[in-house]
Amino acid sequence: MRDARRLLNEYKLTDFQRQVLLATAKIPKGETRTYKQIAAAVHRPNAYRAVGSVMRMNPFAPTIPCHRVVKSDGSIGHYSGRGGSKAKENMLRREGAL
Repeated sequence: MRDARRLLNEYKLTDFQRQVLLATAKIPKGETRTYKQIAAAVHRPNAYRAVGSVMRMNPFAPTIPCHRVVKSDGSIGHYSGRGGSKAKENMLRREGAL
């Protein structure tokens, strides 16, 4: 978590972006959270689409594991990293989250 805070201080991010990325950094390996859960964690329960936008621009992957954030219906959702959604699915399988 300390590494995540240090990384975030090096970038010009909005307070919301910083909060979302810090909440995402707390997701343990082998677990997932939904975009809606992350929004609630940063006290913006209706901002789940904005959480998705922050995940899409995450410059700190995999240190801040945006691949652990999934849709409320249980589907994987999108992944902007190399390999797209299939890569996200593979990472979650390797971590035991699927």
